[in-house]
Amino acid sequence: MKTDIQIAQEAVMLPITEVAAGIGVNADDLEMYGKYKAKISDEYLEKIKDNKEGKLVLVTAINPTPAGEGKTTVTVGLGQAFGKLNKKAIIALREPSLGPCFGIKGGAAGGGYSQVVPMEDLNLHFTGDFHAITSANNLLAALLDNHIQQGNELNIDTRNIVFKRCLDMNDRVLRNVVVGLGSKTDGVVREDHFVITVATEIMAILCLANDMDDLKARLGRIIVAYNMAGEPVTAKDLKAVGAMAALLKDAMKPNMIQTLEHTPALVHGGPFANIAHGCNSVRATKAALKMADYVITEAGFGADLGAEKFFDIKCRMAGLKPDAVVLVATVRALKYNGGVAKVDLNEENLFALEKGIVNLEKHIENLQRFGVPVVVTLNSFVTDTQAETDFVKKFCEDRGCEFALARVWEKGGEGGVELAEKVLYTLENKESNFKVIYEDELPIKDKINAVATKIYGADGVTYSAAATKVIKQIEDMGYGHLPVCMAKTQYSLSDDEKKLGRPTDFEINIREVYLSAGAGFVVAVTGSIMTMPGLPKAPAAFNIDVDSNGTITGLF
Repeated sequence: MKTDIQIAQEAVMLPITEVAAGIGVNADDLEMYGKYKAKISDEYLEKIKDNKEGKLVLVTAINPTPAGEGKTTVTVGLGQAFGKLNKKAIIALREPSLGPCFGIKGGAAGGGYSQVVPMEDLNLHFTGDFHAITSANNLLAALLDNHIQQGNELNIDTRNIVFKRCLDMNDRVLRNVVVGLGSKTDGVVREDHFVITVATEIMAILCLANDMDDLKARLGRIIVAYNMAGEPVTAKDLKAVGAMAALLKDAMKPNMIQTLEHTPALVHGGPFANIAHGCNSVRATKAALKMADYVITEAGFGADLGAEKFFDIKCRMAGLKPDAVVLVATVRALKYNGGVAKVDLNEENLFALEKGIVNLEKHIENLQRFGVPVVVTLNSFVTDTQAETDFVKKFCEDRGCEFALARVWEKGGEGGVELAEKVLYTLENKESNFKVIYEDELPIKDKINAVATKIYGADGVTYSAAATKVIKQIEDMGYGHLPVCMAKTQYSLSDDEKKLGRPTDFEINIREVYLSAGAGFVVAVTGSIMTMPGLPKAPAAFNIDVDSNGTITGLF
């Protein structure tokens, strides 16, 4: 059996100018990054702003398991299937982070015969967007420490600095560091911290900003520290905004590549859904809606994280109204939720399937709570039995969902036609009455409680003393109207990754809260979740190599 990277490397790609021409985009509207990658120009985005908008379809999934779900694979395959049906469609994805590529999760190009290409470029440096974000972030950090070194005119309290440095790599030893060691000219000694680039506020800002003016306004609102009087000090106060925006100028432009079947794909931005808002950029999604009749986008990890944030943060801020949602599951993952060990998932087990399908049930209920019609798809494996598939199909249809099998890993777009037809049926026959699950004016704790009880199924929420103190401070500063971005394990509906299925009788613990004033949300950190991941004992980096011909192996 061929690996994903072998399939990608054997693909015959079209010049990106030809892919773009297929949806009416001229070569002059592209900024080329070689033959197969391009950025969409600001001039073109301005030119299409009055075009009619297409339909927006979100792809999400049940909670991830070691058995795999294939959400991005289904997203790509669904876009290819729309092409098979002669529909004008674009997919809108996030860019992969180098951390997972060399860690445990791998890249984010899809899999099998439902991938975006060039796969190696996408999973590695791509068009440099993440490097630009990292540089802008660390420029601000450097300006902050230099300001303190050069006399501290803003009277910054060095014990109350909240802005962190970043790196697009899993590096656990950088979570908590001491900087400024050495001579007097080497800076002020203080505790500092690193987060992974995808968890930074600047990543969120880039993904939520509508244009350069909006980007600069958001950058200026970033709170980097507090002064000795307890007042916020911002990036604007440090005169950092112009230089940061200059670094981000090209990164603001959506990237266009193609699927294995030459469906156009806008791949832009990459916030994680467990520690950030987990959606591709507003600019890319809005551009896609003006360029095609159907836009298929995805949100990270399970629907309790990515989809909730897509609805409650991205759609709220951008004024987007999704028309349908595709919920991805696998028989294997449902059996894993039912207590079956990974090595035994190939065996038919209807008892475990019935026990584990409660995870799917909760996600269906959650998505329907937002008022958007749901299509459930089983990402098909050869080990699935007819009895297992029939059980899931009836379960979903009994709950008012359309159901379809997806065989997109094996067959590409052809294997997604059944799903595409169900999505089209849903778009034509079921009305979306989209609504968020909490209102802006609610107090922060009430918003957190709404997500915890309505989406996770918790009995309530507990808070550390520090978290409660920060929430009061945020509300006193006038930011209580902002939405909340929950940082939580992706593996469970609860904040305990070991509680599979549909946990009951639990509370969500908020250990830390911080304000992302530029991004426009309040982050609530639950359980033991980390904003700088570590590498596993045997990281994927061990298997990645390049030969004398420049052919890369081991990426997935």
